Order: sequence, then structure tokens, then C-alpha cells
Amino acid sequence: MNVFITGASSGLGEALARLYAGQGHVLGLVARRGDRLQALVESLPGHHHAYVADVCDRQALHAAANDFIQKVEQVDVVIASAGISAGTLTEEMDDFGVFQSIFQTNVMATVSSFEAFIPGMLKRGAGTLVGIASVAGVRGLPGAGAYSASKSAVATYCESLRLELKPRGVGVVTIAPGYIRTEMTAKNPYSMPFLMDAGAFAIRAARVIDRQCSYRVIPWQMGIVAKLMRILPDWLYDRLAVNAPRKPRKSN
Repeated sequence: MNVFITGASSGLGEALARLYAGQGHVLGLVARRGDRLQALVESLPGHHHAYVADVCDRQALHAAANDFIQKVEQVDVVIASAGISAGTLTEEMDDFGVFQSIFQTNVMATVSSFEAFIPGMLKRGAGTLVGIASVAGVRGLPGAGAYSASKSAVATYCESLRLELKPRGVGVVTIAPGYIRTEMTAKNPYSMPFLMDAGAFAIRAARVIDRQCSYRVIPWQMGIVAKLMRILPDWLYDRLAVNAPRKPRKSN
């Protein structure tokens, strides 16, 4: 199987790369940090293809995708795992650029990651596109307007895409992680229930992808929390969440 993964130099992308490489698959790996990406590729079993690119650069991302397609001919799974997070406040004028960066990386780069692969998948009537949403996108969280909204957008976009492509043989899987132990969550100054190691997450995510589940929260305990969050009336959710701990804002 041939797998294309963005955000591969750390976090969820790195964990998924290690898992799939260990299973003998051929990978196309994209990341901004060339030194870390090269170190990862050198540590993996098998022969893989590394692409140093910013996922916000659509042209560079398409070039990487097309090169990988040319080298392996058939791409079976595309995982858009690149993502960033930061606390944001609309009242802070300096946070506008952070809003833009989060949406560009988390939402628009997901679209760019999928675009180049869809024609070939449709021609074959096979293939799987995987979007990474978040439990943080189930309801808006205080101090995380950009991140919550971006991950909600990813989930809704992938749902639309699933309806468009499923009748033609292409699967779309949405995975919503809870708290996973990565560099991103290491910055959170609050307790994180059901915290899961990235390697354990990757094992469960691969099963979800293999089973072609339309939407899955990992770990399952956070799936229960997400379902409860969805059904809470606004007045009760507001009372419970208004004083929730907040993600740190970026230093300006």
C-alpha cells in the first residue's frame, strides 16, 4: 500500500508514518522541517519519499503529490495530518493573523492535500482520504475560537466530500483525536483527561482507516464526552464551559 502523509515530522503524522512503515508500506512524507523529516525517513524501515514543503503552499504541496504519484503510480491512502493550534481572542487585534494561519493550515491545506489525488482515485474507483478533526471542534471552546472553528470546518468539509466521493468508490474518513501526547499538547497548562500516547493513537487510527469508518473519535472515552457535548442545550453548555481552561495565546 502507498500512503501520503502531511505533517510527518512530528506528532500524529510522525506516529502514523512509523506505524505504516513498520507494516511495510511505501510512504510519501511532507513536512516543513527538512532536518527532522530526513531524520525520520532515515530511521524508518523500507524506501520512502520525503518532501520538504509548507502545506500552506498549494503549488509545492501539489508538486509533492504529483511526484509521489509518478513514483508509485497508485496512492491508496492520503492523510492530511498537518495542523497547528494556539489560543486566540477576537478582542486582540494581533490575533487576526493567528486566525488566518490556523485556518490556512488546518482547513485549506487539507483541501490542497486531497486535490491532486482525487482524479486518480476516481479513475480507479478506489482510495481513501483521511481528515484530522478534533474533539475541540465539537463545540466552541473559550479562548480557542480559531482552533475549534477550524476543526469543526474540517469535519464538515470531510462529510461533504464523503457524500460526493463515496458513490464513486473513494472513501473519506474523519478522525477526531482527543488529547494525544505530542509537542502540541505539551504546551497545554491544564490536565488532559484520557491522554493517549501518539503511538497508541496511530494503531487505532489505522484500524479506523482500514475499516473505512466515516467518523471516529480516538480514544473512545473522548467519544462519549463528544456525544454528551453535542446534546447539551446551549444554556447548560455555557454554564459548564465558560470557565474552561484556555490554550495559551501565541507570543507576539
